[in-house]
Amino acid sequence: MLQDIDTLIVGAGFAGAVSARLLAEKGEKVLVVDKRNHIGGNCFDKIDFATGALIHMYGPHLFHTDNPEVWDFVSHFADMEVYEHRVKANIDGKLASLPFNLETLYEVFPNTVAMEMEIMLTESFGYGENVTILDLKKQKEPQLEFLANYIYDKVFVNYTMKQWGLGPEDIDKEVTARVPVRINRDSRYFTDRYQGVPIYGYTKLFENILDHDNIHILLNTPASDVLEIKSNKTYIFGKEFKGKVIYTGGIDALFNYEYKPLPYRSVFMEFEVFGKDRYQEAATVNYPNNFDFTRITEFKHIHKTFGKKDVTIILKEYPIAYEANKTEPYYPMFTKEAKAAYKKYEAKAKKVKNLILLGRLAEYKYYDMDDIIARAMEKVSSL
Repeated sequence: MLQDIDTLIVGAGFAGAVSARLLAEKGEKVLVVDKRNHIGGNCFDKIDFATGALIHMYGPHLFHTDNPEVWDFVSHFADMEVYEHRVKANIDGKLASLPFNLETLYEVFPNTVAMEMEIMLTESFGYGENVTILDLKKQKEPQLEFLANYIYDKVFVNYTMKQWGLGPEDIDKEVTARVPVRINRDSRYFTDRYQGVPIYGYTKLFENILDHDNIHILLNTPASDVLEIKSNKTYIFGKEFKGKVIYTGGIDALFNYEYKPLPYRSVFMEFEVFGKDRYQEAATVNYPNNFDFTRITEFKHIHKTFGKKDVTIILKEYPIAYEANKTEPYYPMFTKEAKAAYKKYEAKAKKVKNLILLGRLAEYKYYDMDDIIARAMEKVSSL
């Protein structure tokens, strides 16, 4: 079997699946292995038979991109349904639009106060600009300072504490900048040119991507059952392998946690069924200051062609500490200490000439779905 493999890919999420397809179309024989019993990585979805809803088993995944090449790629393998995500936050019992924008002012403050703040924000930053909460907190004008503290206290700080187990000042700015304060009236969560979800779900999308004669898939197969690195050489099934290895899993696991496990945050997913047509008015409602969970997602808002009447299913997400080999590593920790720890593993990986690191866990970076597709395209084109 080894002689029939040109490339081994560890992981059947977007990083692995896209790479596999592109290489297969070049004529390469590709073996994809994944420790889970399904393809699609964290994008895996399925029908909930009790409610008929199409549910995302690892949290909501909403596809959005400004990259036409990426959009064309996914559209080739799935019929995409236009979907613009809306998020609300439960603030003192009121539902307010996120990201915080000019419309949100009128949802949480009296009209006269909201109008004054709108004028001040527009004059200070310019209409259409995005401002991070930490930059807004630097303002010295009393009303802007009040607004910054309000948004920080009501929307950011406690949510961040729950999500990351850290305060916003202790997290890399690329994280806090992901949800800006918008000086406009756009209440969509994403503003990308292309937004949507696969009509028949992500699992079907992955099935189509991986449906190629040159791709062979092994599920329920940990990387350690197939791949070993010794003396900067790769071995597959115990024999030296000189083809390419694209690795998308945790880099610390690849090297047997030689420098200790890298820090991540994990999430406990809790699904609940209710005997009503709708549970909430938006697809996702954040709970910054109440309860141990961070948000509730109702999937009937996302996949409108699925779901029975008078019954619905929701997902509550509880951030938890990550434990290697016990919980799923969802989010790399963006601290200086974490990045320094990753650099040790990265230096070790660079010594293995045919090893290619790709993806959120392997590169220890926060990639959106479109980012990792573009990254896979870039990597494969350079091989």
